[in-house]
Amino acid sequence: MSVQSIIKSIQDIMRQDAGVDGDAQRISQIVWMVFLKMFDDKEKEYGTLDPKYKSPIPEKLRWRNWAADEEGITGEKLLDFVNNVLFKGFKNLPAGGDARGLIVRQVFEDAYNYNEVRHAYPAGGK
Repeated sequence: MSVQSIIKSIQDIMRQDAGVDGDAQRISQIVWMVFLKMFDDKEKEYGTLDPKYKSPIPEKLRWRNWAADEEGITGEKLLDFVNNVLFKGFKNLPAGGDARGLIVRQVFEDAYNYNEVRHAYPAGGK
């Protein structure tokens, strides 16, 4: 499946969400999801190359631990997690820590979750 068709299918799902108003908000939502998925993939690579690699992201906030499960959390539990755990956790990563953690913190500094979708996030997990 091409990136274009994946993005279109994500946008189609997001168009059903009353919380996301317009393409600008849809794109910003897609960006943080894709960023986290790519960051997680990169971390898997780092861990393979260096068994001593330590992620700057707490275990419960890693993509593979909350979004990759196809059954995953849904509904109000998902919204609560994203709004009150995930975003707050990233915005409060230690500023003086690892450079990668600082990048994650900066990406989420001005990010907001507009999604109100009551099902698993469309970015999938695999």
